[in-house]
Amino acid sequence: MDTAPDVRMPALYLSHGAPPLADDPVWPGELAAWSAGLPRPKAILMVSAHWEEAPLALGATGTVPLVHDFWGFPEHYYRVRYDAPGAPALAAQVRALLRSPGTPVQDIPDRGLDHGAYVPLVEMYPDADIPVLQISMPTLDPRRLMDIGRKLAPLRDEGVLIVGSGFFTHNLAALRHTGGGVPGWSAEFDAWGHEALAARDVDALLDFEHKSPAGRLAHPRTEHFAPLFVTMGAADAAGDLDAERSVIDGFWMGLAKRSVQFG
Repeated sequence: MDTAPDVRMPALYLSHGAPPLADDPVWPGELAAWSAGLPRPKAILMVSAHWEEAPLALGATGTVPLVHDFWGFPEHYYRVRYDAPGAPALAAQVRALLRSPGTPVQDIPDRGLDHGAYVPLVEMYPDADIPVLQISMPTLDPRRLMDIGRKLAPLRDEGVLIVGSGFFTHNLAALRHTGGGVPGWSAEFDAWGHEALAARDVDALLDFEHKSPAGRLAHPRTEHFAPLFVTMGAADAAGDLDAERSVIDGFWMGLAKRSVQFG
């Protein structure tokens, strides 16, 4: 980490897109404008929908190859690099905050950034000059993930940008949608989620599968919504749930790309 004065960083939840996000005419600019309006992080802590591992794991603390965890794309997407510095000091802080009797934390030192981490970072911090640490989700239980976020919240006061990276709706059936426009279930869930966040209705969000319209269609599996709860926990511990705003909205191939900032 650098020696810049510590500034409390916001906590973000973003919809990360697939590798072709880089070719979208609008979305990369939205991500770049977002990061340009933030204080410069001393380090970035990423929680991606694409890494579930229990016990909670810390990824590489040095620069290692990216995890190209996707198939069937044109070759140039597999040549993308993001050689951000590792964050060993941040890893030590995360271990201290999360490890306790009965709650182990493991290290997987050769695990590079997956596309849920590097795809948005390429657009937001293209110089790859900020240390990045990725950690796994050890559970998909929203309440447990909020607890993890609360424990990580002190890092925000040390200039660490906590980013939960998922997708506000994620049912790949949307990619086969032939009816024109946005699938109804995606639009309905996006509108409900926007309203629930604006109303600070944490209980509804935690129980989104039962309290939202089309929750099970929007998220047949929880992993792409789950990083939101780490972000919310980091915001809740700092009293920032009331300081939420949607920074990016709209749809990409039928999926809601809503992305939010707390603080």
